[in-house]
Amino acid sequence: MTVQHFLTLDDLAISTLENLIDRAVELKSLTRRGAIFEPLKNKSLAMIFSKSSTRTRVSFEVGMRQLGGGTLNLSPNDTQIGRGEPIEDTSRVISSMVDGIMIRTDSHSMVQKLAEYSSVPVINGLTDDFHPCQLLADMQTLKELRGSIHGAKVAWIGDGNNVCNSFMNAARLFNFDLHIATPAGYEPKERIAKLNAGHFQISNDPKVAAEKADVVVTDTWASMGQEAEKEVRLAAFDGFCVDSSLMGLARKDALFMHCLPAYRGMEVSETVIEGKQSAVFLEAENRLHAQKALLEHLLA
Repeated sequence: MTVQHFLTLDDLAISTLENLIDRAVELKSLTRRGAIFEPLKNKSLAMIFSKSSTRTRVSFEVGMRQLGGGTLNLSPNDTQIGRGEPIEDTSRVISSMVDGIMIRTDSHSMVQKLAEYSSVPVINGLTDDFHPCQLLADMQTLKELRGSIHGAKVAWIGDGNNVCNSFMNAARLFNFDLHIATPAGYEPKERIAKLNAGHFQISNDPKVAAEKADVVVTDTWASMGQEAEKEVRLAAFDGFCVDSSLMGLARKDALFMHCLPAYRGMEVSETVIEGKQSAVFLEAENRLHAQKALLEHLLA
């Protein structure tokens, strides 16, 4: 039997993704009413973290607990992964003992290899190429606040990173108009851009991207593992801060989104992230509910 994984948004049909978002809204309502709902009772999720995490770790752990299951937190430092055990062996062993695996690491190809040898669903909690769980939460947030995202203009301002890549995938699947603005040399990877050709526009001017946008999105300029490039990136991204002036170019009711952690005064101003247009903290909370819907779908 084929195992269903979730490594990118493309692993699920658009109808399934839309159903997951609707289900996330339902599960959120159940949680707020204090209802007990445990479809994953006695199920276990192994969580492998090669990178630091706040939202991913808390949302998956709490989500599994609320659904009746449990988690195991693993890291290269305290498992044989860190001593060079082949990922094929690690995958076969761990998947023989648990009901699902969530991994947050650097190499997307390594996660693909993990999934290839796993007998249970593997969920991508973030790689250098993609962050599909973040996009589930983002699409839920937009549905709650705006209804359908179809045909909307979404502006991505900043680095062409893993979240940007997943936004490109989402633009193709959910049929919205994505305008990306990055400094020269920081555009999304060419192979991922080719996959989504025709579903986004790209420039080096944040004002062009933000003009009449329904949603403005950004992310940190130096992701995990890029700390040594921080000073170079600060200079390259000068003029790309999402401040009140840039938000003023978007529609009056435009939303601001950021996957966090955010660095105020760099990629976003204090007034924007704490302002009335900011959906950042609802977006963060929705990681819990969107991932519960995903866990229910994959493990139950």
